[in-house]
Amino acid sequence: MTKKKPTLKKKKAKAKVGRPTSYKDAYAEQARKLCLLGATNAELATFFDVATSTVDKWIAERLEFSGAVKEGRAVADAQVGERLYQRAIGYSHAEDKIFNNNGAPLIVPTTKHYPPDTAACIFWLKNRQRDKWRDRLDHEHSGEVKITKIETTIVDPKN
Repeated sequence: MTKKKPTLKKKKAKAKVGRPTSYKDAYAEQARKLCLLGATNAELATFFDVATSTVDKWIAERLEFSGAVKEGRAVADAQVGERLYQRAIGYSHAEDKIFNNNGAPLIVPTTKHYPPDTAACIFWLKNRQRDKWRDRLDHEHSGEVKITKIETTIVDPKN
């Protein structure tokens, strides 16, 4: 009696399950530009007409899309941080004032000054130096705490 040699069966490639992706390569640049404007994942989903979970999946699985979103958000956050800092310390900028000089416009270059904004200072310090500027105070208690046992008795009104 001859033994049959075991044959190796070739595995069939699994068919992809689910709907094909609606992702396009151009979405990465569009997402970067939207994130420069402060777009959230929900707003990206609305723009691309997909579910928020789909945008989350694209960020997790597509390096180009993820990088574009991160880059756009990093630039936007840096710009907002810079403006907040400028508001906190005060700033000046060039400005032209336009006057009426006997019917002819007279343009006078000036410098406009903005004083430091207290609210921006507080916000900046609370976020940058939390230990020193937080609102929450730590309270320490000293002395003895006595705990007494409280007993309750339930009385049945039917008795």
